[in-house]
Amino acid sequence: MTAIPVLDAIRTAYQGDTVGQVHEGDRNFAVSVILDPQSRTSVSNIGTLPLRSPGGSYVQLRQLATIQGAAGRYVVLHDGARRVQAVTCDVAGGDAGAFVARAKKRLLAELALPAGSYIDFGGTATARAASQRELLVHSLLAGVAIVLLLAIALQDRRNLLLVLVNLPFALIGGVAAAFMMGGTLSLGSLIGFVTLFGITLRNSIMLISHFEHLVSVEGMHWGMECVIRGASERLAPILMTATATAVGLLPMAAGSGAPGREIEGPMAIVILGGLLTSTVLNLLALPAIALRYGRFEQQDDNDGLR
Repeated sequence: MTAIPVLDAIRTAYQGDTVGQVHEGDRNFAVSVILDPQSRTSVSNIGTLPLRSPGGSYVQLRQLATIQGAAGRYVVLHDGARRVQAVTCDVAGGDAGAFVARAKKRLLAELALPAGSYIDFGGTATARAASQRELLVHSLLAGVAIVLLLAIALQDRRNLLLVLVNLPFALIGGVAAAFMMGGTLSLGSLIGFVTLFGITLRNSIMLISHFEHLVSVEGMHWGMECVIRGASERLAPILMTATATAVGLLPMAAGSGAPGREIEGPMAIVILGGLLTSTVLNLLALPAIALRYGRFEQQDDNDGLR
């Protein structure tokens, strides 16, 4: 017997092979053959595998080959007609992205690869980095569009800047919450910052637009009295927005270390931290800044609100 029929018989015995099909109505079922589990799980039975010679006689595998245990590759992987050797690892107690950066630096400095060979990193860290890049690009485009829409709606550069001032207020709490989680900027943290900026902008727009309403529609003089009234009248809506959001995110933040919450947990913690500082500063610091730098004018018959 030659080597090829012997190897085919071994593959069929231990990996199985399709030998036919069975038709039942409009359904087809493949028929496969393989050794029984007891024979396939015993290493000592490998040599007793019966093989049929071209002449019809049966011989055992141990009569044709020497069977012994040895270390080596049990399978050769290929990708795009190129041989691949996969090396896997599980990063525990640290950031996967930082580990990949250190591994790349050390491998490039200490490992000499033969001609035609190269190293390609994949897995969680690579997928997360690609997702972060896409999220940042899309968030930047959305942010530019939002600023343009606010500029058209507010029609005043100072008032637009007052609305955007609340973003650093939210950033303070979000960054502090991220440092409490270990100082790593994960994909969930980025999503949390994007969501947080949206909630913060809504609260600041609500306050600044009410100042404009009090001056242009109700005819109040822009000053301390108008600021106090506007902030007090928007106190309940802003607090309700922050409270409802915080109550909904508390369960996810409390179970941030549970399996399956690698994105929801950091996202919830960042949003909660940013909501705390942005809500407090939005009600205390933003009215004071608006009183000093804001420009709200009464609307007359000839000129619109500037």
